[in-house]
Amino acid sequence: MGRDDEPGRPAPREVRLDHRQVRVLAHPLRMRLLGALRTRGPATATTLAELLATNTGATSYHLRQLAEVGLVVEDPDRVGGRQRWWRAAHDVTSWEPTDFDDDPDARAAVRWIHGDQVRLLVEHAERWFDAEQDWSPAWRDAFGMGDIFLTVPPARLEALMAEVWQVLERYRDEADPAEPGAEQVHVFVAAYPLWQGKR
Repeated sequence: MGRDDEPGRPAPREVRLDHRQVRVLAHPLRMRLLGALRTRGPATATTLAELLATNTGATSYHLRQLAEVGLVVEDPDRVGGRQRWWRAAHDVTSWEPTDFDDDPDARAAVRWIHGDQVRLLVEHAERWFDAEQDWSPAWRDAFGMGDIFLTVPPARLEALMAEVWQVLERYRDEADPAEPGAEQVHVFVAAYPLWQGKR
């Protein structure tokens, strides 16, 4: 029996983005808000504004935009208080580039989101380079990145990526935040053609 089949264990909450959702998500603050709610849990607009170095008016506005397309929701455990508490509606966001072949605006939004992910990776890497000497040898050896060259057809690359995601999801599902020495880490997965050009 897999972990998702265990009694009482909720299935991962996943959304496959539709055209409207992907267009709304393609905004720097909205991406950060959704990411913060997914990694840190429910929060108010005020807390998120402090965390992301912006103002409460901006976070409130963009949270409402995300809520309109179902990407964030009010936290049902904290309804009725003086401040609105928000949580991510899903744990995982997915899409395929071809989902939006018929929508130029959505295609542009996906391109922006991918670019933002690359910018985020660069920012993370640069902050790590500045701080790595403050971390233990075990962490310095565990963190990092690498690359490999493969020659595969599309179906094999899709199978490889699916298998990598299964491994990552298993580690995520088995994670115990109370485990001694545990830290939140951000894992990026990417595959691009070695030689660019139309095929």
